[in-house]
Amino acid sequence: MTHADGTATTAAARPETAWPLENLLFSAALVARRIPWADLPARTLGLDALTRDGLTDRLMAHLRNSRAGRPVPLRTPFGSFLVPLTRADAQTLLTCGDAAGALGAPCALTADGRRRGLSPHATPPGATEIGAGVWEATARGGPGGLGGLGDQVAEHLVTLAGAVREDGTPDRDRWEAGMRRLSRHVVLGAAATEDTLLSAMLSTAADAAGGHAYEARAAALRRRMAPYLADLDPDCLAGRLAAEGQSGADPHPALVPALAHALALVSAATGPSTLKALTLLTTDANTAAAAAADACGTRAGVTGTAPPTEEAIDHAMDRALEQHRMLSALVYPVRAPFAAQGLAIGAGEEILYDAALLGPRSPGEPADPAWALCGNPSGCPAARFAADVGREVLRQVTTRNGGTSGIGGQVAGGGRAVLPGARFAVDPVPDAADSRTVAMTMVTAMTAPLAAYGARGLADADRLEGHAESLCACAADTGWNGSETGERFRMALLAHAERCTRAADDVRRAARWLAD
Repeated sequence: MTHADGTATTAAARPETAWPLENLLFSAALVARRIPWADLPARTLGLDALTRDGLTDRLMAHLRNSRAGRPVPLRTPFGSFLVPLTRADAQTLLTCGDAAGALGAPCALTADGRRRGLSPHATPPGATEIGAGVWEATARGGPGGLGGLGDQVAEHLVTLAGAVREDGTPDRDRWEAGMRRLSRHVVLGAAATEDTLLSAMLSTAADAAGGHAYEARAAALRRRMAPYLADLDPDCLAGRLAAEGQSGADPHPALVPALAHALALVSAATGPSTLKALTLLTTDANTAAAAAADACGTRAGVTGTAPPTEEAIDHAMDRALEQHRMLSALVYPVRAPFAAQGLAIGAGEEILYDAALLGPRSPGEPADPAWALCGNPSGCPAARFAADVGREVLRQVTTRNGGTSGIGGQVAGGGRAVLPGARFAVDPVPDAADSRTVAMTMVTAMTAPLAAYGARGLADADRLEGHAESLCACAADTGWNGSETGERFRMALLAHAERCTRAADDVRRAARWLAD
């Protein structure tokens, strides 16, 4: 990643405030992501400049030109953010803040504006270079590394041989369930392969990161992982990392956060990301076959293509992580003031890192999976390891299928890859509604005392937060510890507490918007 010293200067100035119209247009660009069909008229007419991406690119170009490329504070319905305008500036700004210890734990910002917790970044204990070296050696199967990684991947792919739909493409649900089994095997050993509750607890703990329920969920996750760490499989990641630890001390408790983080990232990289990479590989192969057939004057075909090269596999995985990333937008809270790029960043601000707004990487710029999987500005060895496991899955799948035909989705030669997007819903106006009534309701709402509604909303948010705290206190009771059923009940309590906390945050945000 980009590195900078982050040295504060006396001439640091505050970022220039955005104009109201710029706030409005930027908000519209964020909200429009929820409407995938909005591009249909423009694409039908061939007017790419009027698509969501085209209009967003023009807005970002205007902001860069009017602010000399400096980050700009923008106010949106999802919150007020400091928005870097170029990829290099964004990574430099965040790296400086992380080096200064001024950034809090990031969270993901979904298309509908909700905040979602991330797996807390953690690295193995001990010296940084030792920890990173073990991750890298493990990923590549080097000295002391996980030499049996390919065998483990092949073993799990055998069970997925029938996990295909009628058109020959992988069944998404069965594929992701199989990749979670593989991830547990690679990270914690063969004994954890069928422990589906472990993955569910890991997911709920990550979602609760930064909330009231996180500590209880993290404690439950540690208890669930304890049996596998008490009897380590020497061929898994946990066994390799423990073997590299200092002798004479029990390294297992200190390894738990790093292993939980690795398990979360490997599950993400081998599940959804590999499916997207397979689609990209298929599209590239079909396009190349069509071009070759056209050059020879024959009919294009896509069957019987040769297995992709190592370079093609690496490129497809990088593109899947970069262009169809698991973490499309990240929000970094600023906990302490710092200076970067001649700007003074104050505590309490939030920095928005949205790769879709910043454009593609520069030619020759190496891909870093940490931005797509983890979000830690200073890099993440676990993310690099997860990406390498994903590449091994791609390599094994394409080898077993004798090429790329039928593995990622049948795409006609020369066509563009269409990857499934998030579901959306539109609430229509009831058929029986009178347009005059609707208009009168809108006028009445606009003229109502909004500040009073804001105060009422804040009180409701406090009540929801108190309810969430009560549920967390109930879940913290040690009586739930005795059995798997108890742990499932605890997860249900904590899930409801998380929903209450999320609702309280949404109500509080809306109330503040009304009060302003």
